[in-house]
Amino acid sequence: MKIIGVIPARYKSSRFPGKPLADICGKPMIWWVYQQCKKVEDFSEVYVATDDKIIFDTCKELGIEVVMTSDKHQTGTDRIGEVSRKIYSDLIINIQGDEPLLEPETIRAAITPFYENNNLQVTNLMTKIKDPIDVINYTVPKVITNKEGIGIYLTRSASPYPKGSLDYSYYKQVCVYGFKPEALQFFCEYGEKYGKAKIEAIEDIEILRFIENGYKVQYIEVESDTVAVDTPNDLEKVRRILNNNEDT
Repeated sequence: MKIIGVIPARYKSSRFPGKPLADICGKPMIWWVYQQCKKVEDFSEVYVATDDKIIFDTCKELGIEVVMTSDKHQTGTDRIGEVSRKIYSDLIINIQGDEPLLEPETIRAAITPFYENNNLQVTNLMTKIKDPIDVINYTVPKVITNKEGIGIYLTRSASPYPKGSLDYSYYKQVCVYGFKPEALQFFCEYGEKYGKAKIEAIEDIEILRFIENGYKVQYIEVESDTVAVDTPNDLEKVRRILNNNEDT
């Protein structure tokens, strides 16, 4: 099975412009993500997918495999879909370019279910929320699954609401996804015909397009201390963690 890792990266971000090139200990953030992905032995190839010449040129200078994509994509998953059409693979793993602390074994967790279930189309990761602030932080999508780990809903709200019981652990999405090429084809064709799905557009969470349209998205729980860099404050947190790691 040919498995490729793809890291979507765009310069224009509403909350944090130029985020993939933000400096972390002397290297751009996208470099750190790429290095973590290269440690995953399952990958035949790893690419950055971007629509920005500055990011493209920076990747080339750093020896990072990079693919230039259209600047018309509405979502990062659409960008992954374009790569899927350009580069043959049996399975594509989407690793977000704003999570430089992602562990290689965490990335692998999105791959292994495909070895066991040939009918699987989409996987996504989740981890237990340890910081109570993340429960109410709208930048952190919360995951709700059924007893088989199939995604029921994702939301930026604190959900489910603990009216009947406090015996519940909240989970947040870890933005590593596994896609069969045909699932990506559906995602892209749906977007071209209809745009974003209804709840996907409201919550602004791409994976909801699959769930709204009946796809069984398999969630895998991981132990991960990753920090998604959505704001400059998140970036400072990552810098402190990496600096501390280098000092130990």
